Amino acid sequence: MLLAWLFQSPGPELLHLGPITIRWYGFLIALSVLLGVTLSQHLAKLRNVNPDLIGDLGIWLVIGAIPSARLYYVLFQWSDYAQHPEDIIAIWKGGIAIHGAIIGGTLATIIFARFNKISVWQLTDVVVPSLALGQTIGRWGNFFNSEAFGSPTSLPWRLFIPATKRPVEYLQYDFFHPTFLYESLWNLLVFGILLYIFFWGLKHNERLKLGTLSFIYLIAYSLGRFWIEGLRTDSLMLGPLRIAQVVSLILLPLGILGLLQLYVFKRRLPDIVNS
Repeated sequence: MLLAWLFQSPGPELLHLGPITIRWYGFLIALSVLLGVTLSQHLAKLRNVNPDLIGDLGIWLVIGAIPSARLYYVLFQWSDYAQHPEDIIAIWKGGIAIHGAIIGGTLATIIFARFNKISVWQLTDVVVPSLALGQTIGRWGNFFNSEAFGSPTSLPWRLFIPATKRPVEYLQYDFFHPTFLYESLWNLLVFGILLYIFFWGLKHNERLKLGTLSFIYLIAYSLGRFWIEGLRTDSLMLGPLRIAQVVSLILLPLGILGLLQLYVFKRRLPDIVNS
């Protein structure tokens, strides 16, 4: 069949340099940060924002987003980490949550914007395309770790999961939905949409209102994440609720309300400075 793809991880380790082991997960996160900062600096320059500021912001985002993403994940998986607290800092084994990264990154951006007296929305609008790109790349870290997969499937495109990585209730199954791939492709689509809108505004000499790209990201990402999360077998849970779906249902209307505020009610958004 044309769409017959069988995915199987070669393992989480990329290479060994003496006593140092480089893992795919960490390598892909580092690559995402590097490409993201470079892209955002380019977009910032096109929007007459000092690209050096974006380089500085990148450091703030790493400090704010990655620990927050890890803390978010650990808190909702505390029953596991309480038994093995030494694994709390073992981020190279996987286990970070994008919604935690968004929370930490947003707080870091607000503080950075206040120190530098620049619009928060100017910063987030040039960062969200890079965020979508980073998610596109980063999801492949889940593939190499054989994690974040979906329910069993017999579809032509499917992911083999080793028995040691399968939930107990699915030990008899070999193949699962490659939800890492679904979300990677969805994020690539979101990335394309954001770049198209960004450059459309430049081409037609129309200045997009500050916050536009940020709200479009919230809407587009949340739509895909809500659907994909329903397929996963390892969702972070709060009782019977899938946390990512709950957060998506919060971010989606926030994004819609933000666009209504800008383009229907024609009002400025709350900000650090008036731009």
